[in-house]
Amino acid sequence: MFSVVDIETTGNGYKGQKITEISIFTFDGKHIVGEFTSLVNPEQNIPAFITNLTGIDNTMVRNAPKFYEIAKKVAELTQDTIFVAHNVNFDYNIIQAEFKSLGFDFKRKKLCTVRLSRKIIPGLNSYSLGAICSSEKIPINGRHRAKGDAEATTELFRKLIERDDEFIINSFLNPRSRQATLPPLLEKRIVDNLPETFGVYYFKNAAKEIIYVGKANNIKQRVISHFYDKKKKEQNMCLEIAHISFTITGSELLALLLESSEIKKVFPKYNRAQRRSSEAVGLFSYEDQKGILHLAYNRLKLIPTPITKYYTVSECRNHLEYLCKEFELCPKYCHLQTNVTTCFHYQIKECKGICCDEENAENYNIRVIDAIKSVGIGAKNLVIKETGRSENEIGFALILEGIYRGFGYVDLQQSEQLTTPDEYQFFVNPQKDNRDIQRILASHLRKLEKLKNDENEKIRI
Repeated sequence: MFSVVDIETTGNGYKGQKITEISIFTFDGKHIVGEFTSLVNPEQNIPAFITNLTGIDNTMVRNAPKFYEIAKKVAELTQDTIFVAHNVNFDYNIIQAEFKSLGFDFKRKKLCTVRLSRKIIPGLNSYSLGAICSSEKIPINGRHRAKGDAEATTELFRKLIERDDEFIINSFLNPRSRQATLPPLLEKRIVDNLPETFGVYYFKNAAKEIIYVGKANNIKQRVISHFYDKKKKEQNMCLEIAHISFTITGSELLALLLESSEIKKVFPKYNRAQRRSSEAVGLFSYEDQKGILHLAYNRLKLIPTPITKYYTVSECRNHLEYLCKEFELCPKYCHLQTNVTTCFHYQIKECKGICCDEENAENYNIRVIDAIKSVGIGAKNLVIKETGRSENEIGFALILEGIYRGFGYVDLQQSEQLTTPDEYQFFVNPQKDNRDIQRILASHLRKLEKLKNDENEKIRI
């Protein structure tokens, strides 16, 4: 038995959206055996653009039942049935969220008529409900109203069952099948053709605009993992994914560097962590009249040679607090605590007393220098060699005078003739340096150093 469902809501996404109308057609595969339709009071305002689309306004739902008043009916009608909808994740997840707000779990097997249509009726220009129904001559008596759309979806589903000579519907219901989990606008062949190697992947919407950039050690595996993620952000994103492209990088480091660069070029809708485009604050050091090294920060344009850069003062202060704790530095001389004689950390025994003359400047400065060395990659020329995209090349990241210049690839034989970092500039894909890039490179260099130390330890043993 199937429950063919359609809902209207107060908006186009999941977060904060509430149901304004619901319709459920109970379907045995051949005939409609039951129907339930009701307006729902969403207990929030219905935006004008939604009213223009559906015709449902605040007046119509004012005296309608709230969802908790019909929740039992919805649960009973869908119990022991397969939940069917056009773009099923949208309807299913919003209904599930309504039940969750009441303290109940709502779990049903589900089928998507968008994905089924792509498989059973291939080659259509559009798989929207209106387009498919027009192609199949299925009337919709009330477009963008729950009953009209649910009834049309039921008729579409009946036609799909009749044409399903290859038992595609059964394969979609198989828990091991990926079909039901793929985004509704995305063709399976695109996922099947993804490589299983290091690289960067790009999620694009129907207009082929990049909405997300990610890096992966196994592109196909990482892409598929998005489709199983239950977070609302991931669910919203998956509803928009219609195309996927990718760039193979050969190594994780080069994938990280390319991902960071691409995010700052494109500003994808669903990337948040690295979307900021320019730093505003710089960290620097100076020695006072007592010979004590200070760590301080200021606007970037006032610092000619910053130790490292930050996007915000808050980010800078958080990092300074970490350095204080990690290297037992004094917050007073890191300019985190001002107008104090003795820092608070000394009172709780987290400062060794440089601020009250209980530690000499020489010992304290050693730890400050260690802290500075731990930040960024230092002022040096360096080629970080990585695995290439094929056996005949190497990949590399280039650092000159402590500034990241970009990454590139060079033929193995040619690489043997390159003797200095400067010579790699002819093969580099130029990229901008920034705080995120410095963090990626510093982390990678620390890993390399640790591996080197571990190997030396094994040799000594």
